[in-house]
Amino acid sequence: MRTIERIKKIPSFVINAFRHLDPVLFACTSILSVISIVTLYGGRDDFGTRAVLMQAAMTIAGFFVTVVVANLEYQFIVEKLWPLFMLMSVGLLGLVLVFGSTVGTNKSWIEFKGLGLTVQPSEFVKASFIVTFSYHLYKVKGRINRPLTILGLGIHACVIIGLIVVSGDLGVALVYVGIMLVMLFSAGLSPLYYAGGLLLVGLAVPYIWPHLEDYQQRRIIVGFRPELDPLDKGFQPLLSKKAIQSGGFFGNGINGGSIYRELPVSESDFFFATFCEKFGFVGAFLLITVMVVLVIRLLWIGHIAAKEYGTYICAGIAGMVIVQATENIGMCLAMLPVIGITLPFLSAGGSSILAINLTVAMAHSVYSHRLRKSYTYTLDT
Repeated sequence: MRTIERIKKIPSFVINAFRHLDPVLFACTSILSVISIVTLYGGRDDFGTRAVLMQAAMTIAGFFVTVVVANLEYQFIVEKLWPLFMLMSVGLLGLVLVFGSTVGTNKSWIEFKGLGLTVQPSEFVKASFIVTFSYHLYKVKGRINRPLTILGLGIHACVIIGLIVVSGDLGVALVYVGIMLVMLFSAGLSPLYYAGGLLLVGLAVPYIWPHLEDYQQRRIIVGFRPELDPLDKGFQPLLSKKAIQSGGFFGNGINGGSIYRELPVSESDFFFATFCEKFGFVGAFLLITVMVVLVIRLLWIGHIAAKEYGTYICAGIAGMVIVQATENIGMCLAMLPVIGITLPFLSAGGSSILAINLTVAMAHSVYSHRLRKSYTYTLDT
């Protein structure tokens, strides 16, 4: 009898669980996810059916992760679990340095040969970094502009970012820097620190440049002027730009386009070029509009958060989306260096899709717990 009663309560349990999702945020992420799967399906002859199925599977898994995390109290996660998240972050990134597989010039993947899977831990560490850094900011909010406080926050960030830099993944490290800067700004860091930071970077460039690897120097130079090396480092961005131009105003259709077929990693790093060739300026305008609404909604949720670290969490997620989208679209337009950053919710890749859903799920939790201390739904209620 008790089992039957529990079964009867499942529908109400599911409805209550979904009420924890912010409708606008969920709509934006759903639209982007559908765009991703449809575009990959249109290029299935080149990307393979497995890529489409993997994207769909990880999107569904990400949906369930979102519902679960949204129902958890982010206050408990931040205040009680931040030491665990910090240890996990350092442990995972350290594990990559020891046992990681090298893809290109980056040693940032862990390969499970028996399962035929590769995982990029730095994608998942973004969520834990945002959690731990938000709590650190919360604890020092009254003295955020003191030099010793800035030093402590800098050490916190550098532990994580430094491990990623050592692995050779400068692109992902850049995303973490963006997350950190936006979170610091939301916590009230004085603009003078940003001005001072820019000045120090400007003074340091002449000393850092000679110590960069030759391929890194070439990638940066050609990144801003790809026509200087059209057959090597500039090949991808120039071909990407050509694919975007080929899309015209309305695009060539879901099964149309041909230039993206010649473009390396056109399903992931250069997804935007593939999408534009298929759906044109109209499609690109829709995609970017949804991205902008997503960022604005994240900032709004942060504004109404019950706790200050809820505000910082949403700011960090918004910063992540802004940096990744700006850099990815910029490199697809041959305006910024190619550094292998994915387009959130769109680029093909199991790790990035599951990780971005996990991260944004924290914003849903901030939204759902903006008024009460907690929401608890069980099959017994």
